[in-house]
Parts: sequence; C-alpha cells; structure tokens
Amino acid sequence: MHEPPAPKERRARKRLGADDWADAALAALAERGLAGVAVEPLAARLGTTKGSFYWHFANRDALVAAALARWEEVSTERIIRAMEAAEPDPAARLGALLRGATASAADDPLEVRLLAASDHPEVAAALARVTERRVGYLAHLFELLGFPPAEARRRGLLAYTSYLGHAQLAHAVPGSVPADPAYLAAVTAALLRP
Repeated sequence: MHEPPAPKERRARKRLGADDWADAALAALAERGLAGVAVEPLAARLGTTKGSFYWHFANRDALVAAALARWEEVSTERIIRAMEAAEPDPAARLGALLRGATASAADDPLEVRLLAASDHPEVAAALARVTERRVGYLAHLFELLGFPPAEARRRGLLAYTSYLGHAQLAHAVPGSVPADPAYLAAVTAALLRP
C-alpha cells in the first residue's frame, strides 16, 4: 500500500513587522513621493495582504508616522552613533559625514521627496526634528574644533544647507554638482577655515 502524497508545503514567509512596512513605505515615498505610500501596492510589494498592514497600523497616517520615525532613526541617529564610534577627530568626522551624506543623497531621492512633501504636517514635523538634530550635531563638531557656539551653529547650518543644496541639484539637474572627492574636500576646508 502506498502512503498518501504529502500535502503541498506552503512556501515559508518571513513574518513582517512594522519596520518592514515602514521601510517599504520609505521606498515607495522615495520612488513616487508621499502619494506613493498606499496600502494595497505596499502589500503587493511585500508579498502579503492588507491584513498584515492592519495588524501593525490603524491607518495610512499611522504608517506614514512610523515611516518618518524610521527615517529619523536610520538616516540621522544611526549615522551620528556610527560617526561617534568610528572617528575620534572632529575634523575627520565632519569630512567623512559630508562625503557620506552627499554621496548617499545623490543616490537616494528620499530626502528630496520629503522636502517636496513638507506641506504635510507629519512630514513637516519630522523635517523640523531632523534638521534641528543634524544642524545641532554639526554645530557640536564645530564647537569641538574650537569655534564659539554662535559661530559653530552658523557653520553647522551652512554645512547642512550645502548638503541639502547638493542633494536637490543632484536630482533636479544630474551632473550639475561634481562627484569628485576633491570638491567635497574643498567644501569641508572652506567650512573649517577660521
């Protein structure tokens, strides 16, 4: 007598968490702007159902809030912690931060898309928090380099606006800003000049 055939095994799926949904929302936002953050397309992208979404979030606004919190953590706090751990010299840290951030921004349109969506209250609030944290961190580096607090703040703001301008131009007018490391070294040198 033959044994009955084994039932078809279901393909094992990774259990999705809120961070998976937030990451997918950020990817969609980078590709299509805030309007691209829609539950059904995200579920399809993740290979799951809307039920998974509703397990983690009450609605789309909750997903947008989670995605923005994830962006703040991954794109600001983790980077600051990594810089603090990797480089003890503030001038070298500043240079590495500017090189890494501008290269990343040139490749990833997320920051530009978020700036374009600044009329959305949640996005505006996240942008304000991230801007303050980033400028504050840059100002801290300039203070470590001996600049008085007000001047350190001014230079931190100048460094951050240079980064944002670089990101905007890299996406709006490809090829308009040099990819040459010497260019960013010159920007860093200008920011460090007394």
